Amino acid sequence: MAVASMVLLAALAIVLFVRPNDGAADQQGFAGAIRPAIPRHVWTLTDQDGRTVRVGAPGSGPSVVTFLYTHCQDTCPVTASTVRGAMDQLGHDVPAYAVSVDPANDTPNSAHVFLNQAHLTGRMHFLLGPDSALQQVWKQFGIRPQERDSEHTAYVVLLDASGRQRVGFPFDKLTPEGLSHDLRRLEAQGA
Repeated sequence: MAVASMVLLAALAIVLFVRPNDGAADQQGFAGAIRPAIPRHVWTLTDQDGRTVRVGAPGSGPSVVTFLYTHCQDTCPVTASTVRGAMDQLGHDVPAYAVSVDPANDTPNSAHVFLNQAHLTGRMHFLLGPDSALQQVWKQFGIRPQERDSEHTAYVVLLDASGRQRVGFPFDKLTPEGLSHDLRRLEAQGA
């Protein structure tokens, strides 16, 4: 009975004190989850102002990529606010991109309204594009778009200075402190 109790207590201690993913993120010092070694890709999309934007281009420093839609009332405004808070904590902006997950309903006008309401005008590009171009981006990041019967994948990915996906944050783990911490680490690695 005593041995069984000790085994049970040891198992409980492992469950309570060992971090998920075997501490892999901690070993590299990131708050978010380390992304698998995904080959770097550069995507060209159009932002809310009709400008061509290249996402993942090397040399632009770390950047933030998230997946939002302009009529979202729950995760998207919170995600945008969290990205804004992280850049505020950094003390400077980094390239930040919101990739549309609802191309049928996201328009340049609705993107302007969304960015204005999120206080991200001039700080984030809301990327629009034809379905085919957006589908390629969603596939590379493992994102499910918004659909009538299911919510889109609410996720934020940090790209390093080379444009490679390095760190990811699911919505329920996203904080301004975690994002700003990991952006600082990526900036230090790129220096």
